[in-house]
Amino acid sequence: MIRYSLRCERDHTFESWFQDSSAYDSQVKRKLVSCPVCDSVKVEKAIMAPRIVGKKGRERTEPQPESAAPPASTETTAAAAPTPLVMAQERELRAKLKELRDHIVKNADNVGERFPNEARAMHYGDKEHRPIYGEASPDEAKALVDEGIDVSPLPVLPEDRN
Repeated sequence: MIRYSLRCERDHTFESWFQDSSAYDSQVKRKLVSCPVCDSVKVEKAIMAPRIVGKKGRERTEPQPESAAPPASTETTAAAAPTPLVMAQERELRAKLKELRDHIVKNADNVGERFPNEARAMHYGDKEHRPIYGEASPDEAKALVDEGIDVSPLPVLPEDRN
């Protein structure tokens, strides 16, 4: 495996791992490598410091990408360390989705498999409107949407699938 420091046409820097240099060349040629900030597929290798292994204790130092010009914006600065930023953004998104789901579960009634019937009854005025959630098959959910009934799935997080 080889790690390259990359730069897009908008001067965002990021890192990516490849099996070898020919894998990098092949993926760039097929436009499979894109900037995580702006999605540009016009990327090239950036200058990197070599990996140095010290004699004492065989300590490894991480290579640091060298930039010819100082960062133009905070967006560029954030892109210089994509892994922690992406991980932080992902954690924040997951936390917000969990917060949303927890709010719905706390403030709405779980009607289970009766959800399609309950939603229809409230939509057509047969029952008083109230916040509900429950279960519906993809076909039942599509039928509700086709009838003009506003429904949305509860956010599912990866840890829910384990």
